[in-house]
Amino acid sequence: MNANDRKITGFTMAGHAMVHTYELSVPIMMTVWLVEFAANSATLGTVVAVGYGLFGVGALPGGLLVDRFGSRRLIVACLVGMGLSFLLLSIAPGIVGITLALGLWGLSASVYHPAGLSLISKAVDQRGSAFAYHGMAGNIGIAAGPFVTAILLVAVDWRMAAVILAVPALLAALAGLTVEFDETAAVAATDGGRHTADIDSFREFVSASRGLFTVGFATVFALVLFNGLYYRGMLTFLPEMLGEFLEPLVDIAPEEGIGPIPDGRLAREFDLAQYLYAGLLAVGIGGQYVGGRLTDTVSVERGLALMLGLLGVIALLFVPAAGTLPTLLLVSVALGFVLFAMQPLSQATIAKYSPPERRGLSFGYTYLAIFGIGALGASIVGTVLTYASTTAVFVLLAGFEGIALALALSLIVRE
Repeated sequence: MNANDRKITGFTMAGHAMVHTYELSVPIMMTVWLVEFAANSATLGTVVAVGYGLFGVGALPGGLLVDRFGSRRLIVACLVGMGLSFLLLSIAPGIVGITLALGLWGLSASVYHPAGLSLISKAVDQRGSAFAYHGMAGNIGIAAGPFVTAILLVAVDWRMAAVILAVPALLAALAGLTVEFDETAAVAATDGGRHTADIDSFREFVSASRGLFTVGFATVFALVLFNGLYYRGMLTFLPEMLGEFLEPLVDIAPEEGIGPIPDGRLAREFDLAQYLYAGLLAVGIGGQYVGGRLTDTVSVERGLALMLGLLGVIALLFVPAAGTLPTLLLVSVALGFVLFAMQPLSQATIAKYSPPERRGLSFGYTYLAIFGIGALGASIVGTVLTYASTTAVFVLLAGFEGIALALALSLIVRE
């Protein structure tokens, strides 16, 4: 990589890691909010769905803003907005304040993916390496978010933890304003630096959207939507459910090697389930690597169907496996590995069923499905967890993947 490539890769890696660090810190904080605000899972699931929903819904207009204002400005605005949202979260007086803070986070974070991916595609000569590092940074953020948040909650209360978490995004924004790089270096090498947006009006947007939604792409859109419901529903309440599973299996006393844990807030917030949650997300780094290799060795439709089938089976096995500690650890590792092995396969499938000239628009729509509509998974699972049972939650999640699997099989049939 040349100097420009390295600067942009480092900048986008920082942005991608920050987005997912904040995204996955929220489920850990929810375990505290459930107690502090005496809220049930249905209420908090809906509150979190607001922020996660805006995270997805904003991706489509975010892509249009990138074409008009450039990637650097949008990424810096994203980082500043995320930092300010967590500062606002730290002074939230109750559920309404948390909702507003998470809504600001969702709007701010929503522009990152179209901005970051566009910047790499237009400015980096060695795009393959840059995309690889960019993806790894995102997975590191996914694992670091819950782990760092859990560590902070042992030492400080959740409000101070939110303040501390806000600092890295603000520092990254400052770095983005000061570092020098060429946003169109790769484009300049091919067309003299001229770049115009493909879509300049609402009429062109509607026309391009109609052309994009072939039967194949519509099937992929629906497939990633149901997988998004599984992803968000699973990850949002998994720390709470893991805590329920671990309670009868693990009895941690102060004399057993982890040091004294005082009564009160620290004792309540120290939760082994949070560390198990962070660990299964860390396993996803290896899953993404394997999923990426599979895209080069098998048809993406068959690889996708395999992963969807495995995720459905894992959901059905989770509650029975939670009966012993070894099997709970095994099923948790399997979930983390397969869930993120899905990502490169789904991205390759989206690319296959969309024309190159509309690739940005296609990812805008699919991010809308995965993170926007998929955010309803948090609300749905929270409601089921409140009024039904944990077993019903995992059966519901398996149902989401069963529908997605049927759609993947329809793609295989049409091959």
